[in-house]
Amino acid sequence: MKLIRSYPIIGAMMAQVIAALVAILLNAALGGVIDARLFFWGSLMVQGGVAAAITRALGLATWWVWIGLFFPLAVYLALASGDLPAWPFGVAFLVLSLLFSNTARERVPLYLSNRLTSKALLSLMQERGATRFMDLGSGLGGVVRAIDGDGRIAVGVETAPLAFLVSVILSKIRGRGRIFRQDIWSTDISKQDVVYTFLSPEPMARVYQKAKREMKPGSILVSNSFAVPGLAADEVWDLSDRRKTQLFIYRMTDVIADTSK
Repeated sequence: MKLIRSYPIIGAMMAQVIAALVAILLNAALGGVIDARLFFWGSLMVQGGVAAAITRALGLATWWVWIGLFFPLAVYLALASGDLPAWPFGVAFLVLSLLFSNTARERVPLYLSNRLTSKALLSLMQERGATRFMDLGSGLGGVVRAIDGDGRIAVGVETAPLAFLVSVILSKIRGRGRIFRQDIWSTDISKQDVVYTFLSPEPMARVYQKAKREMKPGSILVSNSFAVPGLAADEVWDLSDRRKTQLFIYRMTDVIADTSK
């Protein structure tokens, strides 16, 4: 299970293999009894449903469940598409890999913060008189550009190559914020007044420990949607956007020794 938690794609592949075996056994048991076309589509639904159920049982994130559900249908449609050129699929795969490379490695998909979230973070900065802001996993850099300026210094770090490139270009065009291609775990956050994350449940405990080691007393860690496991937030801001965003706010009242050195 530890291996699956670290590399969820292994769990997703295992779920599809088991689901395929279930579909094969079903085919052997019921083949010829039901109309062939109806049975074929039923088999696809069975494989997708079983794969989704196994993925869920393994405790993988919700997006893996949806992948498990629709993967058999996607494979069929690709095989049935005829003599289409291969290069569009290669380009699409490359773009997706460059944009979502953190999903397989860190279990952190590309989440984009909306304008209401940026406004709430700006309000938080103004209320606390904060001037230094960092977005860990800044995606396309929208929050960084929204916060930067008027005496505030906002920076972001992002490792997905395409997201980093797009965010750098947009920040250069707007002249707001700076984006660095840097891993969040090696990023120095000790000088920041507010550190913001919109990651996933998986890394939040580790993110909080990093904040406790490095951030100065009085600084703030803000997590969009994902609370630190087992720890009550000092404040929870409920936003009135469509997805009912919650901002979990943790004040750094003390620090812990860094034993990693």
